[in-house]
Amino acid sequence: QLQAYGGGLAQAGGSLRLSCAVSGRTFNSGAMAWFRQGPGKEREFVSAISLYGATNYADSVKGRFTISRDNAKNTVSLQMNSLKPADTAVYYCAASSFSSYSFNSDDYTYWGRGTEVTVSS
Repeated sequence: QLQAYGGGLAQAGGSLRLSCAVSGRTFNSGAMAWFRQGPGKEREFVSAISLYGATNYADSVKGRFTISRDNAKNTVSLQMNSLKPADTAVYYCAASSFSSYSFNSDDYTYWGRGTEVTVSS
């Protein structure tokens, strides 16, 4: 199971930290990722981290967001800085069975319920 938390309301330019707690054997089996779905938009890739720590980011968040994982605590986090109103979305964490990350949501088998992030201007 995946449980995302840490969302909320932030002002433009502010920061939020999302975390995803993973239970079961899923966490140490593969890559983890964050996706988001804004109002009236399709779900989109935000960031991913492989089983071995390699990371990747969508161009829209590169330089502002940082993904990390703590294998001992079975958590993956997303530090979001310099937030923009365009970052407003429901954020989902996802787990893959593959060690390498993917940008494709179909490659992620397990999904959390999502946590809402609202950035005001």
